[in-house]
This record gives sequence, C-alpha cells and structure tokens, in this order.
Amino acid sequence: MPKFITPDRRKAALDDTRQLKMAQSTHAYVRGNTAKFYEWLAQSPVAATLPVGPPIWICGDCHVGNLGPVADADNNVEIQIRDLDQTVIGNPAHDILRLALSLQTAVRGSDLPGVVSARMVEAVADSYERAFLPDEDAEPESDIVRTVRKRALGRRWKHLARERIENAKPTIPLGKKYWPIDDAEREGLHELIHTPLVTKLALTSFQSPKDSKVHIHDAAYWRKGCSSLGLLRYAVLIGVETGKDAQTYGLIDIKEATTSVAPVAEGATMPDEPAARVVAGARALSPYLGDRMVAATLLGKSVIVRELLPQDLKIEIEQFTGAEAIASARSLARVVGKAHARQMDAKTRAKWHQTLTAAHGRSLDAPLWLWKAVVDLVAMHEAAYLEHCRIYALEDAA
Repeated sequence: MPKFITPDRRKAALDDTRQLKMAQSTHAYVRGNTAKFYEWLAQSPVAATLPVGPPIWICGDCHVGNLGPVADADNNVEIQIRDLDQTVIGNPAHDILRLALSLQTAVRGSDLPGVVSARMVEAVADSYERAFLPDEDAEPESDIVRTVRKRALGRRWKHLARERIENAKPTIPLGKKYWPIDDAEREGLHELIHTPLVTKLALTSFQSPKDSKVHIHDAAYWRKGCSSLGLLRYAVLIGVETGKDAQTYGLIDIKEATTSVAPVAEGATMPDEPAARVVAGARALSPYLGDRMVAATLLGKSVIVRELLPQDLKIEIEQFTGAEAIASARSLARVVGKAHARQMDAKTRAKWHQTLTAAHGRSLDAPLWLWKAVVDLVAMHEAAYLEHCRIYALEDAA
C-alpha cells in the first residue's frame, strides 16, 4: 500500500504534475492557465473592443474540456457546462471568447489550414448568436458531440467504477491516481458525509428512501484535473442501505473551491463563500449538474460536494478534420449560448443579440472583435507556452 504523503509533499508533487500537464501542448496550456487569459483581458488594447453583455452567471473558464454530457437525477442527459470553478456574474462575451480560443488551439494541434480557423470563428459567432433568437431551431450535433452523448447514454455504475476505481468492489485502489489520507482527513470526511445536507444529496441522487443509511466504504485523496491541482480533492466511495441486505454504491467528488480569477460585473451580488458561489453558478448555467451539488466546509476549507454519475463525460478533442472542427464549434457555442440565454428575459436576449450582430465585419462573417481577440490571444499563449516549457525543462533538469 502506498505510504501517506504529507500535505507539503503532496502539494509539491501536484504542482509539478500541473506544470508537466501544461507543457504537453498549447491547448493543454490554455486549459490549465485561466489566469493568463484574464491577464490578457486586463492589459491588451484589443480587450477594450469586447462588447459588454448583460451581467449574468458565466462559466469563467469556458474551454472545450469543460463542456460535455451531464445527467440529472432521472438519468436524462444533455450537453452542458460541466466545470464551474471560475463561475461569476460577469460579461458573457468572456465565455464565448475563451471557447473560441480553446477551439483554435485544438485546431492548431490538428495541423489544419488557417482558413479553418477563420470559418470556426464564424461558426462560433453564428451559433452563439442564434441561441438568443425567439424562434431558434436546434441544429444537428457534430459527430464528436453526438458520439460522446451516445456513449454517455449507455453508461451505468459498472462503467464509472471501472474508470474511477478500476473495479465494482467497495474499495478505492491506492496508487498513482488515488493517495492515502490521514486520520484528520478521514474524520473530516466522515463528519461531512453525515451532515444533513450531504446525506440528503446522496439519498436524492440515488433515489433512495429518506430513512436509508449512508456509509463511507472508502476515501482517498484524488489527484485530478489541472488548474485545480494542489487544492483539496477527495474521492469518497459511499454505500446507501435501501433495505435488508440491499445496498447501492456511488462516488462522491469533494473539491476545494477558491476565489475566481474572472472579473465580476460591477454591482453584482454573489455568495461570499467560494463553494456557494460555484453551486449558484452551476444551477444557473447547468441545471442538471447544479442540482447534484451542495456547498460545505471541510477542514476549514470551502468545498463543493458533488455526486458523480456514469453519464458525466468530458469532450476530448485529439484530432480534428476541417469539417468536424467547424461543426463542433457550432455545437459547443450553442450550448454556451443556451446557458446564457436561459438567464435573460426576451427583451434582454434581443438586445444582446443586436449588440453581437452589429459588430460583424465585412470580409469575415463574424464579429471583428472576436476574430482580433482570438488572433491576439493565440499569439500571446503560444509565446507563454514556449516560455513555460523552457522554464519547466530547466527546473526538471535541475
């Protein structure tokens, strides 16, 4: 069995892992460095051309990997935003720009011609804008999005167990992904899982009778993610007793919440606690996910408690064809547009649509602000990525 790693050594190991992940590609660097995006926003003259939309809940880190199939408690599945760590009430233009940047870095990794980049920006803009029309019709999903949705619909507990804990038995195998925890962490998790709010979440998620008992079968520190590496993260395997000798198993994800780096709209009112802010944003942007989350406190930290379902997947893009890049851009931009639009009344939607369409250029069927911002951001992130690789390589050699 792996030995317990002290919190200081754990943090150092996780920071090292994060740097390594971000050195894999420009696309990985963009996904793992939200702060760099908002540094650009605060400093670049191009950022001043971005339209200012109505203050609503935004994802704050709307890259491709943060969208995917999400299930509700009744196993209905939709493509929604699936990671809301950076959510704030802010400018919706920031979400669509970050998505466009993420798609562009994915395209560059697929070695596609520049014209595909231009057409992708057009597709992002057009599909996002259409989400605010009163008679907006659903567009066909791209092959990538349709495939991952179909895969999600066919998944059950055995699939989640095989992926997350490698077997369907009530244990979490310690190793590279899961690390041992100390007595204080174990006691804190026990108290947290048995608080009324978290117990209610578990019983509701598993559709169990109110008098069912919830037990922790195993728990471990979870080395997961990229930008969140170094924060508290635990996987808790729970059992819910539904009757004599009857029990169902499930996985609970407990994740530390911190202050968002995304700029907040002037005058916006949000919960002070980071976890409560994340839950509020999730319920506005991704209802399927938001209804399966609660905010809590663990070891003095603000944490998000979320039940994991087999249908929850991320959209992974390894290689694009030109046609699929454009189709995926349309599909994902529509998801973001719908998440924004559901927070606006008809008058506000119409006004935001008018603002967006009025900014289109003559030679490119997309807002000029979006194209210029993407070009500026890609150049900045390419340079920052190469510098990151140089620094990481030197540190690794040392």
